[in-house]
Amino acid sequence: MSESGRVVVTGLGIVAPNATGTDAYEQALRQGVSGIRHIPLLEELKFACQVAGVPQDVDALAEQYFAPDELKAMNSSHRFGSIAAVDAWTDAGLERPDPRDDSALDWDVGAIIGTGIGGLDTVGERLVPLVDSGRVRRLGSTMVEQVMGSGVSARVAGLLALGNQVTSNSSACSTGSEAIIDGYYRIRSGLAKRMLCGGTEGSSHYNWSGFDSMRVLCRKFNDEPERASRPMSASAGGFVPGSGAGILHLESLESATARGARIHAEILGGAINCGGHRGGGSMTAPNPTGVQRCIRQAVEDAGIDPSEIDAISGHLTATGADPREVDSWSKALDRLPQDFPPIVSTKSMIGHGLGAAGGMESVACVLMLTGGFVHPSLNCEDVHPEIEAFASSIPHSVLEIPQLKTIIKAGFGFGDVNSCVVFRRWNG
Repeated sequence: MSESGRVVVTGLGIVAPNATGTDAYEQALRQGVSGIRHIPLLEELKFACQVAGVPQDVDALAEQYFAPDELKAMNSSHRFGSIAAVDAWTDAGLERPDPRDDSALDWDVGAIIGTGIGGLDTVGERLVPLVDSGRVRRLGSTMVEQVMGSGVSARVAGLLALGNQVTSNSSACSTGSEAIIDGYYRIRSGLAKRMLCGGTEGSSHYNWSGFDSMRVLCRKFNDEPERASRPMSASAGGFVPGSGAGILHLESLESATARGARIHAEILGGAINCGGHRGGGSMTAPNPTGVQRCIRQAVEDAGIDPSEIDAISGHLTATGADPREVDSWSKALDRLPQDFPPIVSTKSMIGHGLGAAGGMESVACVLMLTGGFVHPSLNCEDVHPEIEAFASSIPHSVLEIPQLKTIIKAGFGFGDVNSCVVFRRWNG
């Protein structure tokens, strides 16, 4: 097959509630390590859900990555996203440019790093209190860049001297996967050689409060945090909020080959659509037809048969939508229970990272391909009765599958928006 138009993954960066760094993250995935913890502040503020997925020790790590003046302008969303982006960059065999070198700019490299909510911690902790108390002058010169939607991608552009398209998408829970697909499209069309793509989401009770008031968060396991995230379970009681960042360094195959880069995986295809709030879809629920069309279109774009899908990384949030999602996967791939591939929810270990979910879960997909395994889905020993027929496809411990070749990953978000991407193992 010609190298023209092919897009590969040459770098990975991850900041997740259960591990930071790809080696630690892979081990956590294999071992089924949960990153869900009790959050005392949520109990103090009388949240119904008092657990969440929060990356650990990131501030200390950020001090090793960034200068003090940079840190002052970086909230948690910026820190997570910037660390993951730098790690994806160096994992791709690239050196960070000297910030004093004004000629380091690369016009062929860009970034699409999205977020669902972004700098709401900065808004809640500083912007609103200072403005409402008449202390506008105390806001400082970096307030706008911390709260603007494209702040994190702009920050990464400065850190790594990116000269191609630099933007931040925002499509709720579909954001991270959508960013990867958009970057894939851009490279495939010849508009860029390399792109940093994925999602980031800060850790803040302000981010999670609206979901808590909607009663869509888990409130039954505050005393047992590691059991709280229960996708595909009969006893699931809502999703667990999460945070972090997952970034992929995407590259044209020609570019990767020319510089002798290590290739983790190939992106075969992807699709993005919206259910239009019709056919059962709404601001908060997916139109099943839209979901199924998105899956089918991604498989068609990849140029493969649905029977070639070896594993599914679902959206699967631990809400009432889980059984409908599994049904949609079955219909879209034309795979009956007896022929259904392993299906997992990374959210069972890290919670729902909102705009970062697709990025963190895509990093997991690539690690599963390179490592020849499928990670477990935690806390669903009591499989939801509506999907009992698929129970044998839900792994409760790690599956070692050396021949694992193709994984499909999806994100379905508020607004009835869908994104789906197909990854294939790279065999050189």
